[in-house]
Order: sequence, then structure tokens, then C-alpha cells
Amino acid sequence: CPWHVPFALRTRKAVLCNSRRCSLFGLAPLHGSHTTCSTIILLIISDNCVVIFSKTTCFYCKMSKKLFEDMNVNYTAVELDMNTNGSQFQDILEQMTGGRTVPRVFVNGTFVGGATDTQKLHEEGKLLPLVHQCQVKRKSSTAI
Repeated sequence: CPWHVPFALRTRKAVLCNSRRCSLFGLAPLHGSHTTCSTIILLIISDNCVVIFSKTTCFYCKMSKKLFEDMNVNYTAVELDMNTNGSQFQDILEQMTGGRTVPRVFVNGTFVGGATDTQKLHEEGKLLPLVHQCQVKRKSSTAI
């Protein structure tokens, strides 16, 4: 699984990286197995409060991103269609979550579902507390 970044790191603006300009976590592109790709996915999920595995042309992915933007919540979007290993990532996400469709949304290290599941959590008032739990946890771990 050679990891050639372009993945979009979303704070308020997308920053697209490619293997010539930058790489994930400051490492050179990784070459290896399915296990390496799984490790990369797990690192992305554990290092970010909100992660959206997405495709740039997907309406539901745009809907999920807009939901977090409207809540003023930063997120990391991994754009699978911009990555040469996007299909392999989708295979791994299917094994992890039981579904291959995008978006695949993770909050605080936990898979919360796709676009409609995430929207429903928001409407029930459950999404923002999950995000805040992660932010509080991160602040307390950096204060030590």
C-alpha cells in the first residue's frame, strides 16, 4: 500500500497534498501490505476527532462535510478518489464498518455511520457531545 497523500486535511479550507509536496505525518510514502494500509487508516482515525472518508464528487460526502462546517467543527477528509490506493482503503473500511459506500464518518475514534446516520445523530443532539468529548480528551492529554 504505497501511501501517496493526496488526502484533504480540512480545517476550514482543503489542503491537498501529493507525494511530491508532503506526506502523511511527515513520513515518506509507505510501501507495504494490506496491514500497512489498515495501520494508516487507524492512525488517521486515532489522531483526529472527526474523520470523513469521502470522494470529491459524492453528494452525501459534501453533505457530511457541510454539516461539520455548519457546526464550526474541524474535520479531516480523506478523499479516496484522489488517492491511488482509494479502492484498497474502501475494502479495509468495508471490513471495519460493514459498508463500502462513502462517506464513512468517524467521531472520537468510533464509526458513527454515513451521511444520514451522522445527520440523524446531529438532529438528536448527540453528535456535538461526541465531538466535544474528543476535544476535551485531547486538551487534557496535551496538558500533562
